[in-house]
Amino acid sequence: MRADFLDRHSRGTSPIHQLPAGGKLAGAVLIVVTVVLTQWPVWLGVAGLLIGVAALSRVPVGFLVKRLLWFEPVVLGMAILSLWQPGGVEKFTTLVCRSTLCVFTMILLANTTPFSRLLHVVQQLRVPAIFVTTLALLYRYLFVLVDEAERMQRARQARTYRRTRWTVLATVIGQLFVRSTERAERIYAAMCARGWK
Repeated sequence: MRADFLDRHSRGTSPIHQLPAGGKLAGAVLIVVTVVLTQWPVWLGVAGLLIGVAALSRVPVGFLVKRLLWFEPVVLGMAILSLWQPGGVEKFTTLVCRSTLCVFTMILLANTTPFSRLLHVVQQLRVPAIFVTTLALLYRYLFVLVDEAERMQRARQARTYRRTRWTVLATVIGQLFVRSTERAERIYAAMCARGWK
């Protein structure tokens, strides 16, 4: 597993990468709030702005599109629920557009700003320390969880020649949950033994 699968391009040298992390975070929040509170004409301007930022950041277009496509099933899944309401098609389109613009904004933020700098900005904003610590631990151990899942998948593929079925996938997910819970308990015990509160 690549250790930078979440923010592979966050340490670039483009003009966007050089901007202060606090300014980028504030800009991203402003864009999200603007998209949520406005309608079509403003969305086109925001889309143009995001495309310009993506071009200036020099993050590969294919990478950005792939990341966006990862999140689109979630966006579509939430938006489909609005189809059964009165005016469902219009609500569906609105939700898809708003969600896609917001997700694209966060993808750009994550790939132009290292996560440690974002955490530092959040800490300076006097966000409770337990929340900052939880985010830091989540970010750190997400890589461990993905690595564990990949090792389990390789082991399963080495022991069987059949294609993955839903029952096998459910078993793997269940085992991954049990292993990650056990590991979390061991890590917590080790942290407490070292005086962490």
